[in-house]
Amino acid sequence: MPKISIIITCYYNELNIPHTKKALIENERNFPIGTEFEYVMVDDGSKDNTYTELQKFKAEYPDKVSLIKLSGNFGSPNAFLAGLKYATGDCNILIAADLQDPVELMPKMYEYWSKGIKLVMGNRIDREDPFISKIFGKTTQYLIKRFALSNLPDGGFDYVLFDKELREKAIEINEKNSNTLYLFLWLKYEYVAIPYKRLERKFGKSKWTFSKKIKFFIDSFVAFSFLPIRIISVSGFILGLIAILYALIIVYNRLNGNINVEGWSAMMLVFLFVSAFQMIALGILGEYLWRTLDASRNRPNYVVDKTEI
Repeated sequence: MPKISIIITCYYNELNIPHTKKALIENERNFPIGTEFEYVMVDDGSKDNTYTELQKFKAEYPDKVSLIKLSGNFGSPNAFLAGLKYATGDCNILIAADLQDPVELMPKMYEYWSKGIKLVMGNRIDREDPFISKIFGKTTQYLIKRFALSNLPDGGFDYVLFDKELREKAIEINEKNSNTLYLFLWLKYEYVAIPYKRLERKFGKSKWTFSKKIKFFIDSFVAFSFLPIRIISVSGFILGLIAILYALIIVYNRLNGNINVEGWSAMMLVFLFVSAFQMIALGILGEYLWRTLDASRNRPNYVVDKTEI
């Protein structure tokens, strides 16, 4: 029978682990008899008792649970990459540790994989999140879908089943400052999206801060779109045309005897606007340049402190 690797990245999840463990084990009965399970639990530098709770999980099911503890917090995309490296299943499932994604959806995802679909997504059609979080999430997903990855399902996804072939390709690419989940979309495999409602977090407090959301959006957008650079080019061209037009107006006025051309305030306004545009352009170019430099250094995406396999 096939083997399923369930990869879970954990960050300050000490209150969630006992409930997540129970839900995962109970959900095994919903799969075909004989299906093997492997739980790859990655502690992304938690400073609470997350790893202690994971060790309890390991002690109960030593043959099923693998633990990877990173030396610090490298971010969920890099923790996910670490989980990919240690996973050994024929197919893999990524799910959050906080039970906001229903484990009951896994058997249906597995059923599609059994029919030959190598990528199956849990597609969020709604979420029990605060209003601001909903707006931010919908806006970022729209921008990424509109300008970076047109095959992104509406609502986005974090909950996904993927074949070992995709896992091996993601490990081989080993991209930095990116979103590995969206890399699966970039690979252009056909997928099935199963709609579901993301549940409210019941235990603990999310460490998914606004600054991390911003970085996640920038990494996802810049990694798969050249639109910001194209905007700079087009804006520079338009500003150049405006400058030429303004110069022609000044020359025309002087030739017609209007030597004292008024417009100090207007000139300062134009100067400040162009200066602001240049600083923004340098910032955008710097984002791309920094990612190029970071990739050329060839530093690892994460550092493993210890493992219990």
